[in-house]
Amino acid sequence: MTFDQLELDDELLASLEQQQITRPTTIQQEVIPVLLDGYDVLASAPTGTGKTLAFLLPAFQHLLDFPRRKQGPARVLILTPTRELALQVAEQARLLAEQSGHHIVDITGGVNHQEHAAQFNAGCDIVVATPGRLIEYINAQVFDCQAIEWLILDEADRMLDMGFIREMRQIADELTARSHTALFSATLEGELLEQFAAEVMQNAQTIRVDPPRRERAKILELYHHCDTLDHKRAILCHYLRSDEVTRAIVFVKTRDRLDELVAYLQSQNIPSVYLRGEMTQGRRNDALERFKSGKVNVLIATDVASRGIDIADISHVFNYDMPRTADVYVHRIGRTARAGKKGCAINLVEAHEIAILGKIERYTKNPMRRRVIDSLRPQHKIPKKAPKKVKVKKTKTGQTKTKAKQSKK
Repeated sequence: MTFDQLELDDELLASLEQQQITRPTTIQQEVIPVLLDGYDVLASAPTGTGKTLAFLLPAFQHLLDFPRRKQGPARVLILTPTRELALQVAEQARLLAEQSGHHIVDITGGVNHQEHAAQFNAGCDIVVATPGRLIEYINAQVFDCQAIEWLILDEADRMLDMGFIREMRQIADELTARSHTALFSATLEGELLEQFAAEVMQNAQTIRVDPPRRERAKILELYHHCDTLDHKRAILCHYLRSDEVTRAIVFVKTRDRLDELVAYLQSQNIPSVYLRGEMTQGRRNDALERFKSGKVNVLIATDVASRGIDIADISHVFNYDMPRTADVYVHRIGRTARAGKKGCAINLVEAHEIAILGKIERYTKNPMRRRVIDSLRPQHKIPKKAPKKVKVKKTKTGQTKTKAKQSKK
C-alpha cells in the first residue's frame, strides 16, 4: 500500500515525499482510514511502528477537509506523558505543516504563560501538551478548550502510570465540542485504562498491531551474565570504548544509580550526558542537544526517558539495570532500530535479574542470545532462567493436577 491509496491530500503527500517517507507502516494502514471514516480509535502498537504519523496524518486531513475562514483557537489537542515526547510530536507536526501552513504550539515547562497566551491569541490549529501543564493553562483561563474537535492521547498507559488520571478526565470533560477521540497505548489491558477509555470514547474501533517479523528482527537482543556490579561496569565500559557503539542510551532504574554511573564513567574518561526526573527544561534540552549533535555519544537515563525520545542513529541500547516489567523493556529497546535501521540491545544481567529476563523472553516471544567477552568471563555459576509458573488445578475427586501452557511454534 502507498500513502496516496489512503486518500490523503496532495499537500500531505508532498510533505511525506519531502521527508522521504514512502510507504505507510502497519499501524498507519490500520488507523488512518478508521479515523477518517469518523470513528473513535483505541489502538495498541509497540514503539517505533510509526504511530505518530498514524494520528497526525488524519488530524491534518481533517483540518484540510474542513478549513475555517480565519485563524482561531486550536482544533486538535494531543496529550503526551512527557515533555520530551511532546516536543518530538510537535516537531513531526511542524514538518507536515510546512506544506499545509497550519500552526502548531507545544505546551511544556520552561515557557511562561504570557508567551503561550500570545501564541494562542495569534491563532493555532494543533496543540501538543502534557496533562499537568495544560491543566495549569485551563485553570488560569489561558487555553480555550471550546474549539477542540479532536482529542488524541498518545501513550495513554504511561500517563495513567504517572498518575495523570484526574487531569486526563478533567481535560476530556472540558472539551465540549469534541467529535473525535483517539487513544494510543502500548497495551490495552488494565482496569484503569479500560475504564477511562469507556468514559471518553463512543463506539471506538479497537486496533491491535504487532510489528511484522522483519521489524522485530532489526534489533539484535543479547545478554551478559554479570557476577558483580564491578563486573557489570567493566562490560559496559568495554562496549562504550568499542568502535561499534557509535551512539548509545544506557538505562538505569533509579536516580541514585544514575548518579553513581555518571561519576564512574567520568572516572573512566567516558563522557556522558543524562536525563532523569526533576531536571529543569533548560538542562534537559542541553543534554539532548549535546547527544543529538554528537558532542557526547552516551546518554544515561532513567525510565522517564524510555518513551518519547526519537533520535536518529542510536546504535545500541544498554539495560544496565533490567526494567521491572517486560513492557518497559520493549519501550526501552525501541529507542534503537528506528526509521528502518538496525540496532542492538544489550542486557547486563546480575543473578537477581534472571527472573525478569525470562519474563521478557516470554512476553516478546524472542529468546535472547548470551554473549561472553573472553577477557571478562563470569566466574560464578550462571543461574537458570525461571520457568513459567505451572498452574495447579483441582479435580472433582479432590486430587490436583498440573497444567502448563505450551508455546506455539
